[in-house]
Amino acid sequence: MYRMSLGVMLAATMGLGEWFVTPKPQDRATVAQDSAGILRPEVPAPWLQGDPADSLYRAAREALNGRDYAHAADLFGQIPTRFPRSGYVADSFYWSAFSLYRLGGESQLRAGLAALRAQSERFPKAATRGDAAALERRIQGELARRGDSQAAADITRAANAAVQPPEAPEAPEAPVAPEPPEPPSGPEGGCESEADDTKLAALSALQQMDDERARPILRRVLARRDPASVCLRRKAVFLIAQESEGGTEEILLNAARTDPDHEVREQAVFWLSQVNTDRAVSALDSILRSSKDAAIQEKAVFALSQQGSPRAQQALRGYAERAELAAAVREKVIFWIGQSGGAENEAFLRSLYGRLKDEGLRNKILFSVSQAGGPENVRWLLGIARDATQPLELRKQALFWAGQTGASMADLAGLYTSMTDRAMREQLIFVYSQREEPAAVDKLLDIAKSDSDPELRKKALFWLGQSDDPRAAKALQDIIEKP
Repeated sequence: MYRMSLGVMLAATMGLGEWFVTPKPQDRATVAQDSAGILRPEVPAPWLQGDPADSLYRAAREALNGRDYAHAADLFGQIPTRFPRSGYVADSFYWSAFSLYRLGGESQLRAGLAALRAQSERFPKAATRGDAAALERRIQGELARRGDSQAAADITRAANAAVQPPEAPEAPEAPVAPEPPEPPSGPEGGCESEADDTKLAALSALQQMDDERARPILRRVLARRDPASVCLRRKAVFLIAQESEGGTEEILLNAARTDPDHEVREQAVFWLSQVNTDRAVSALDSILRSSKDAAIQEKAVFALSQQGSPRAQQALRGYAERAELAAAVREKVIFWIGQSGGAENEAFLRSLYGRLKDEGLRNKILFSVSQAGGPENVRWLLGIARDATQPLELRKQALFWAGQTGASMADLAGLYTSMTDRAMREQLIFVYSQREEPAAVDKLLDIAKSDSDPELRKKALFWLGQSDDPRAAKALQDIIEKP
């Protein structure tokens, strides 16, 4: 069980997320207590002079502030029907529901619940939505105490959902580097007869004894195209790749292009990765341009990434830009460019991001850039996270990787105020939870105590419950024990 389960369940079922905070009057109701300790909201002053419902809103506000809840519920309830285009409509549902809640009769509670759900459906971004969620839980709690089984079930579901940890972003999977092919030998290598096995042993022994004599024989073996020679050709590719003489690239390239056996072609491409010459780069470049086989293309991409020469890196960057390549192949190109490192490759990936439309490819760029690290890449990732024109999931990934890569807590903490999107704030809360600095706990405590959105406060409470910082435990205890 999570250590935070009690605190979160309290927040979900008893309204801790609603009433221990000092709200901001600009964007929600302020809350006061009278001498009896009863919560009394103060409705925001009218702010839409000239609005058709302005006079009605003023009258409703006056009634609610005067605790004439029946009249207030009626007046706030009239605004959506009489003035459906009014700027006061979105929040009027909340104030009508609050007034009905204070009346306290079962029919009024159910009417208040209906008003809150209407607001949720029609105005999900209303300024009072955060308050509305907490009020809905209070109403359901009251109905549950009166024996309403549906309300009790809703409360239970909310509590169960609250104790589930937020989902962490999934890191993109890195392509797996190909394993070196095993040289075939015996029946398990594709050789079905003792004669083939004997020939394989003879080829290997001849090469070890005399490279020059073995080379033309290996060429003749690779030139064969009959099914009976498949096993010999696979062995010949391996043996050719072990030579250091010139011309190896051409032999392997010819096998990669023309051999009818798929395994021979794949092995030829792989072994080209071990030949570190400009001619090998040209051969691999040629394979990428001509082959339509995705498996061959992927091995050619890997082989180029192993070359390390400027020409090989340039070839990879060129292929990353080719829209006609399959997305799976381009993903691997992007990954290996990132793994190759270097300021030029990093700058290329950052510039390529804006020229791509495929979100999967852009996501791979975020991952690759994050792996490179460094202040410039962190700034770029934070820039993507801030950019409201970017798709939400990409912004969340950029933020996650920036937090993992070394963005300062000062930068991350400052983002919370500037980002108004709840999903991004949730992601920030998760990012804070993954940091070990005391400043990260400070920020979570601040959100848990003062954020205007109860759902975000509950997220912060959950992650504080996972913290080993003693200040977190003390803060949670204070919240739970607060009168």
